[in-house]
Amino acid sequence: MSLHKKLLMRPRPPMPMGPMKSHGIGRKRDYTPMTWDHYFETIQDVAVGDDGDGDTFRVYCSGTAGPVLVLLHGGGHSALSWAVFTAAITSCLNCRVVAIDLRGHGDTHVENSEDLSAQTMAKDVGLVLKALYGSEAPPMVLVGHSMGGAIAVHAAAANEVPSLIAMVVIDIVEGTALDALHSMQTFLRNRPKCFRSLEHAIEWSVKSGQIRNLESAKVSMAGQVQRCENPTVAFGLSTSLAEGIMEEVDEEEETVAPPHTNELVQIRSQSEAGTNVNYSWRIDLSRTERFWEGWFRGLSSLFLSCPVPKMLLLAGVDRLDKDLTIGQMQGKFQMQVLPQCGHAVHEDAPEKVADAIATFMIRHRMTEAKGDFTPTLPGC
Repeated sequence: MSLHKKLLMRPRPPMPMGPMKSHGIGRKRDYTPMTWDHYFETIQDVAVGDDGDGDTFRVYCSGTAGPVLVLLHGGGHSALSWAVFTAAITSCLNCRVVAIDLRGHGDTHVENSEDLSAQTMAKDVGLVLKALYGSEAPPMVLVGHSMGGAIAVHAAAANEVPSLIAMVVIDIVEGTALDALHSMQTFLRNRPKCFRSLEHAIEWSVKSGQIRNLESAKVSMAGQVQRCENPTVAFGLSTSLAEGIMEEVDEEEETVAPPHTNELVQIRSQSEAGTNVNYSWRIDLSRTERFWEGWFRGLSSLFLSCPVPKMLLLAGVDRLDKDLTIGQMQGKFQMQVLPQCGHAVHEDAPEKVADAIATFMIRHRMTEAKGDFTPTLPGC
């Protein structure tokens, strides 16, 4: 994950005014969570220990034929962040999808969840794929976002995926990430520590700009937060921060009507009304700081040295560092910029990311289009 405030909290583009009701108040948005089975076909816990009692990795799958897209999420996220993208890519391309909850994230359970080094997580990817496919693995494409992009590069460099035919890295650049690591702790301290309900967490993620696609937030936030073990967790400053963000954005979105502060303060799911059940983050990212530099240091050279077709998807042209700029000019990888997206590019614009990756794979003759999908020329 590009662990810093600039990537996670980039300014949002102006939001168009939506349809208004006759009495001048904007339509209330629905933050009801969506479940994984709306987007993935199967779910399983993959054991990788020799005795069967070791580490188990939660895996979401779709598709039955074609190359396998191995999807690796960013830090703090989970495989559910790929849900809407999976539905989009499998509808236009003959392919399979394997989305993995990485070590310490989502519903994966390992004996040592504190070891989030690049080498350990890269090895995890190889072990999961070996457990799924054995020695006769089909052609595979590693697709990683942020921290997951770094793990994809390390896995490829360590030959953890022998059947690798291509790699796609989303919005992670070594220079930009390393320059901004010092501000990540500040960002983590300032975001809400807990939420009244899953709906409240979904609303915060959208209105704060962490995820700009409501549909994706409704399925992916369940992989980022969990019920608190202690139901009496006090909100204090963290709740005030969450509500403050919502109120500020509401003033921007509904300029013809006053923000409904009381409604925002009382956000709860109907099933939790009258209870003290709260939600908190599944992983404390502040405790992973010792691994951050190891994820990103030397990433550009490792990426450029991988001997397979490569694509770099970015949210802005300002992200390239010197090594990647030179490599892009030499044609060592394909780069495409998807503007008006936040750091979670594949969640903000899942159809556009699916279109870009499908076009990339068809261009390199890795698979065939499905239905009436027509590849489009890359933007840059």
